[in-house]
Amino acid sequence: MQKKIIKITIVLTIITLVAILLFGVFKVQNIVLKKIYPMKYTEYVYKYAKEYNVDPVLVFAIIKAESNFNPNVVSSSNAIGLMQLMEATAEEIARNLEIDFVKGKSLYNPELNIQLGTKYFSNLMKEYNNNYLLALTAYNAGIGNVGRWIEQGIIKADGSDIENIPFKETNNYVRKILRDYKIYRELYK
Repeated sequence: MQKKIIKITIVLTIITLVAILLFGVFKVQNIVLKKIYPMKYTEYVYKYAKEYNVDPVLVFAIIKAESNFNPNVVSSSNAIGLMQLMEATAEEIARNLEIDFVKGKSLYNPELNIQLGTKYFSNLMKEYNNNYLLALTAYNAGIGNVGRWIEQGIIKADGSDIENIPFKETNNYVRKILRDYKIYRELYK
């Protein structure tokens, strides 16, 4: 009987040690992942996501993919800031919102960039009946391309075959956003 108790105690001790090690590893892993997938500019993301009815976690994933949270980044196509907006698009959105907009300067402001980018994404969500797959595709490739692809049967209007996006950059972009969105949701529950 005593041998049995000792065996059970040893097994329980081993299980406990393994659990401690696993939980410790998960904690370390979460700390590292939170460095890779930060939630910066939270006050702006939450404010404008709520105002424009967009999932804030999706906004974080877009910012991560677009600029990796660098407000000063400019792409080769001259998209600017955190949400990588083209000046013409941002200027139009700012005009509709009756916000002052200064070319060459305004999009470097994190709050304004997030506000305009989130509003633009919200507009795309409305355009595509709250289908975030099509909205993400249009955010990267443009409404004209998405409309043409749907019209030509390359992608479906419900976004169920988004893997057929013909632009490699856009195809990879949408996949990256979806991956990052999933990671953010799991990491920050």
